[in-house]
Amino acid sequence: MSLLTPTLPAGPRPQAAAAAPGALDLRATATMLMLCLLWSLQQVSLKAAAGEMSPMLMIALRSCIALALLGLLMRSRGERLARERWRAGALAGLLFGLEFLLVSEALQRTQAAHVIVFLYTAPIFAALGLHLRWPAERMGAWQWAGALLAFAGIACAFLGPRAGAPGHAGGQALAGDALALLAALAWGATTVTLRSTRLVEAPATETLMYQLMGAALLLLPAALLSGQAQFTCTPRVLAHLGFQSLVVSFASFLTWCWLLRRYLASQLGMFSFLTPLFGVLLGAALLDETLEASFLASSVLVLAGIGLVSAQGPLQRAWRQARQRRRAH
Repeated sequence: MSLLTPTLPAGPRPQAAAAAPGALDLRATATMLMLCLLWSLQQVSLKAAAGEMSPMLMIALRSCIALALLGLLMRSRGERLARERWRAGALAGLLFGLEFLLVSEALQRTQAAHVIVFLYTAPIFAALGLHLRWPAERMGAWQWAGALLAFAGIACAFLGPRAGAPGHAGGQALAGDALALLAALAWGATTVTLRSTRLVEAPATETLMYQLMGAALLLLPAALLSGQAQFTCTPRVLAHLGFQSLVVSFASFLTWCWLLRRYLASQLGMFSFLTPLFGVLLGAALLDETLEASFLASSVLVLAGIGLVSAQGPLQRAWRQARQRRRAH
């Protein structure tokens, strides 16, 4: 689920635990690798089931199911939505719903691998937004370098040739890529909202509740009005819906919260670039997507940029330690 990777570490801070978060160990690393794999399968699953259920309807229904499960969890914990945070929550929900509205339309036009790579540029847009919003969130040299590298990759991807997609099909694919990039912008704006409003004080379950509500309230009517509400109820479709609802939108979120309470968020965030990497590989392997050389080269630039932006903190520490060692000698 796309909100889980860079959004939450940069959003509401986890509740205080009995012990301070520690460095990653083998268990955390293995769990993060599994989560990145699941999140990369998200778009592949939506694309695979698109012939029998539109991505828009799939996302709307999975949001409703996950919303019901989350409501039961919050009730069992005695948690409620805070009245003073509903305005910020409504904005976050609207942006989150807009993100997936754009993702669902992008998947109808372009390859799942393209959607994943462009969507996961969201941390760069979030870093730029927070740079403008908060003095404490000023981007460092590594982050600026990562942003420029990623935008160079995006430009190369849009300007490069599209093998096997001439004429109208090529125009559709280009529009799909643009929609995925706009979805990343909406995701980045969601992150800025989480950091710049009262939602920064909210538990993770509350912020997810607002976002799932936004997706359900926006996408379900959109699917009905756009004629994308028809679907074929087959075991294959139900399996995809179950995976999207129970595994991606619910279980992976709970696992992510468990990790955030026990391990350093900055180190967990360094795994964010693996999700689009897995997505590209899985799109080719499971959907037989043909990936043109220009897009692969562009993806390398984008992934390198995402990695630099996500690894800003650790890179700064490593740089300071290296300078201190040189001075000591």
